[in-house]
Amino acid sequence: MNLTDVASIAEKIRTEISKAVIGQTDTIDLMLTALFSGGHVLLEGPPGTAKTFLARSFAAALHLDFNRIQFTPDLMPGDVIGSNIFDFRASAFQLTKGPVFTELLLADEINRTPPKTQAALLEAMQERSVTIDGKTHTLSPRFTVVATQNPIEQQGTYPLPEAQLDRFLFKHILDYPSVEDETKIVVAHGASAAGEGPETYGVAQAAARDEIDAAVNLVASVRASDDITAYVVRLIRATREAAAFSVGASPRAAAMLAAASRARAALEGRDYVIPDDVKALAQPALRHRVILSPTAEIEGRDADDAVAELIEQVEAPR
Repeated sequence: MNLTDVASIAEKIRTEISKAVIGQTDTIDLMLTALFSGGHVLLEGPPGTAKTFLARSFAAALHLDFNRIQFTPDLMPGDVIGSNIFDFRASAFQLTKGPVFTELLLADEINRTPPKTQAALLEAMQERSVTIDGKTHTLSPRFTVVATQNPIEQQGTYPLPEAQLDRFLFKHILDYPSVEDETKIVVAHGASAAGEGPETYGVAQAAARDEIDAAVNLVASVRASDDITAYVVRLIRATREAAAFSVGASPRAAAMLAAASRARAALEGRDYVIPDDVKALAQPALRHRVILSPTAEIEGRDADDAVAELIEQVEAPR
């Protein structure tokens, strides 16, 4: 397999997803970037913008094992990772695996459950393992979380803790579709009010499991020069020094941004990272990792504007 094959696989996946999902090309590209770099994605947007349906279509196009958790205020950590239950017939405790034992986990409306339950995903997202009653259980190496949330201004939500947010490679903001796309959505999906699965629209497996594994391994070999690495570090460190932020991005953010930039380069058929790869991914990779300073909030600024300004200020290699 070579980098041309990686770009070809990605295009096949896009084609399959587009059979069911109209528009959302930027979202799909970020999810592909996360897949090939081993990251997780947080999708934020108002209800009805196909966040859940997109995740299901993504899993169908990749033929990944798929589980969904509907996060609610009464959800407990054991409902997420599983628990040991005593089997009276065997006179022993048996592990009942939770939904995290899968390849693609849809954490639907993750901000509707308290931080205690959200924290059940921390180990799974970082180490791809879970510890239950002192015993560690390994998850799939392809384990990926696609979480959705409604904007935190809406009632009945809990802001995600900073440690949880830092595990997500990207936070992507979904908006309402254009007039043209919304018209196509009504034509394609307006025949029935009942929800239908991606398979109804002909979404099929676009790539074999070994092809995905080979592509992931190949992406890791994409070259990031010393200048690119230094640029990523300057960008991350600038978030800690900028007056607009009271809290900047972590070293984990730098490593994840570099990995994502390699994936973006591979998706475009290149075996090397260019500054535009870093610039294109910096905003979704940083918007959830920074906290605005009180002065910036008083001035009415938001994180996106402040990050965009920082990207312009930090000198990129030529």
